[in-house]
This record gives sequence, structure tokens and C-alpha cells, in this order.
Amino acid sequence: MSSFILRVFALLALFTTSVSGFGLGTPLQTYSPQSTRTTRNENLVMRARVCDLLGKRPNRQARVVTFSHKRIKKVQHVNLQWKKYFSEDLGRNVKMRLSTKGMKTVAKYGSIDAAAKKFGVDLSQFRVG
Repeated sequence: MSSFILRVFALLALFTTSVSGFGLGTPLQTYSPQSTRTTRNENLVMRARVCDLLGKRPNRQARVVTFSHKRIKKVQHVNLQWKKYFSEDLGRNVKMRLSTKGMKTVAKYGSIDAAAKKFGVDLSQFRVG
């Protein structure tokens, strides 16, 4: 019985030396950068692909059907454009991210103020263009 215990201790000692030899017993060193990078645009905010006037969103239920009749999911994005309009109510330019359908809607109503009133959009929250 004692020879069995001696063999177990010998294997255990051998295992611990081999583990420390491979560096598995040492703690991991993590990388921490000393200096932080600054971008030229500090107030950059990521926005969703949504029309500011109509609220149109990407279609995530679209499918592509291949020749072999495989169905692959795809996203149909909204055609968004940055557009400046002059608001008579605010007396300044307003820069909005509109879909092309939204641009046609603004042209239909005659001004950005009339279209925003129709769809309940507050133009004062958009930045000066």
C-alpha cells in the first residue's frame, strides 16, 4: 500500500514540474495600453438606419432564392441620404437623414415644416446644417 502512495506522489511531483515548465502554472499577463487614442470626431454617435421623417426601417425578413432553391436570408436596407432643408419655423437649416421616399414626401407637402407637422416630428432636435 505504501509503495502505491509513493508512486502517486512521484507522478504528482513529475506532473507539477512539467506543468510549471510549460508555463501553465504562471499567471497570465494581460495587455493594457498606456495611452488612449483620440479621434478627430469626439462626439460621433452611431445611429440606426432609420428615416428621421417616416421611420422606415430595414426589412430583415427578405430572402434570396438561388437556382438550386436554397433560401438565404438577406437584409434590404433603406436608401438613406443626408439632406439639408431650411425650416421657416426655426429660421435655420436642418440636417436630417431621410429616405428617398421621405424626400419625395417633403417635396409633396412643399416644405419640411409641413411634412414634419404631418408626421409629428420635432425639427428642433436636429442639428444645424
